[in-house]
Amino acid sequence: MQRIKSLSDYFKKYELSEKDPESFWSEIAESFTWKKKWDKVLDWDFEKVNINWFQNAKLNITENIFERNLKERGDKTAIIWEPNDPSESPIHITYKELYEETCRFSNALRAKGIKKGDRVIIYMPMVPEAAIAMLACARVGAVHSVVFAGFSSTSLADRINDCQAKMVLTSDGNFRGSKTIPVKPVVDEALEKCSTIESVIVLERTKQNVEMINGRDHWWHDCISEEPKVCESEVLDSEDMLFILYTSGSTGKPKGVVHSSAGYMIYSAYTFQNVFQYDENDIYWCTADVGWITGHSYIVYGPLLCGATTVMFEGVPTFPNVSRFWDIVDKFKINQFYTAPTAIRALQAHGLEPLKNNSLDSLKVIGSVGEPINEEAWHWYHDNIGKGNCPLVDTWWQTETGGIMISALAGITPNKPAHASLPLPGILPVIVDSEGNELLGNNVQGNLCIKFPWPSIVRTTYGDHQRCINTYFSNYKGMYFTGDGVKRDHDGYLRILGRVDDVINVSGHRMGTAEVENAINEHEEVIESAVVGYPHDIKGEGIYAYVIINSKSSDDTIKAEIVNVVRRVIGPIAKPDKIQIVSGLPKTRSGKIMRRILRKVASNDFGNLGDTSTLLNPDVVEEIINGASL
Repeated sequence: MQRIKSLSDYFKKYELSEKDPESFWSEIAESFTWKKKWDKVLDWDFEKVNINWFQNAKLNITENIFERNLKERGDKTAIIWEPNDPSESPIHITYKELYEETCRFSNALRAKGIKKGDRVIIYMPMVPEAAIAMLACARVGAVHSVVFAGFSSTSLADRINDCQAKMVLTSDGNFRGSKTIPVKPVVDEALEKCSTIESVIVLERTKQNVEMINGRDHWWHDCISEEPKVCESEVLDSEDMLFILYTSGSTGKPKGVVHSSAGYMIYSAYTFQNVFQYDENDIYWCTADVGWITGHSYIVYGPLLCGATTVMFEGVPTFPNVSRFWDIVDKFKINQFYTAPTAIRALQAHGLEPLKNNSLDSLKVIGSVGEPINEEAWHWYHDNIGKGNCPLVDTWWQTETGGIMISALAGITPNKPAHASLPLPGILPVIVDSEGNELLGNNVQGNLCIKFPWPSIVRTTYGDHQRCINTYFSNYKGMYFTGDGVKRDHDGYLRILGRVDDVINVSGHRMGTAEVENAINEHEEVIESAVVGYPHDIKGEGIYAYVIINSKSSDDTIKAEIVNVVRRVIGPIAKPDKIQIVSGLPKTRSGKIMRRILRKVASNDFGNLGDTSTLLNPDVVEEIINGASL
């Protein structure tokens, strides 16, 4: 794997990737194991969104994790698992043990009829078996779709039905802080609305009593008990699907983002190695959940492809106390620590007292992911966790990009607070105005687009390719539109400004406003709703809902019921932080809601609401302002 070793080396490699991207990526790809090499490095068309990397190459990503690493690293720890309750012992799994467990479960999948191309839903807590499930799917050529185990049965059913999944992998329950959360009952409820699931494999974690449907449901330990520890891998084409991961969009229906085998493999490994500057004996920890793309790329695939030791954590940062993250850092002598600004802000609110018993002197690199990090949180993180000595990599990327796109390289790129900084080699960002004109030079601000494909770019939206074209490639001709605003400063550093479309970034997780509105509108007393984001001290962005109701019930009662509806339909992550009952919404004469007004009101910015002359009902704006300021 190519390693960038200095700032001059970065600029040299970046220049090569601009001038001759095919040679650049071809050289990196040579360090991987292939069943058959490619005929052509790249063939692409952004208009039809037809992108092929390493054309006609054959491979299996798990061979690049196991067979490629076992000889030198068989006895090295691949995964350290830290349970929710610190009184329960952690588990260290070597590469050889991970290989054997993956093979056993791969054989179990095949025994249950799973074959190449089948879709398998993974709805599990943060346990090693979640990673094993992903790897086993990849081993047999099945397409995994991990669904965060905090989503509701409705959200789970929507995803199962969209990808026509054949199997669900789940657990009896999970532990989260002081709570024991039912998981299997959520699956059972979801499957009442699904017709394609043939079998469910259930991991015993909490030992809760759960209903097991005869012939459909099977215990994980029973499935693997007789299976051998060797399993031949399926041969996949470079462009065969590796996984589908659902993400919220500006319409109500989640989008099934598709990533392919070869390009994703190469990009996730390359970015992990270079952004974090991982050394052979380092211990690396990303605090994300595998239900999100960060967990895919930087807990499972990226680190394991590089032969790293990666930490999985089942719990939350505040249980049993607010020192839990820092206790784990010291416990395992973590060298690279990667978390979200939301977590940093939440821990920052507790002050420095929780840090007094932690040394944190093993840390070499700290990182930020999921949303732009504000300067105050950046400085607190850098000064108190990194002790002013650790480079802070503020990474920008998306589910659709598959890997980190813009970031400092640890110890190489000079840090600048709250700036993602420079693009990785192979990434060609452009800033455009609303008309699509490229804004050249420094000190410019506009919409962030990418003008050339990279290996892990989204290939399609599952089952709806036109939606992929419309969402990402139709706004600005010949470019991938990220949906984010960006500023390039006087040094050429990029600072991400957040979403410019109808998507809210809540604690690093994207929520489509339409998706939340659809859930709110399921309440029988709700006539209409409009959802916007607003600045939130901990989450970065909070969810602010304006709701019209036809009830005479008290506002507080309705608000509580609306929150419960959203929890049931989507999950707790999408519940509104603020709900304002209104008599109307500011609409243009064509019926379009003027969301910029709602955003300003939600942000307590009443000074300049812009032109309201086109509103059908301008009087409602004053009512909304008065209601917001109560």
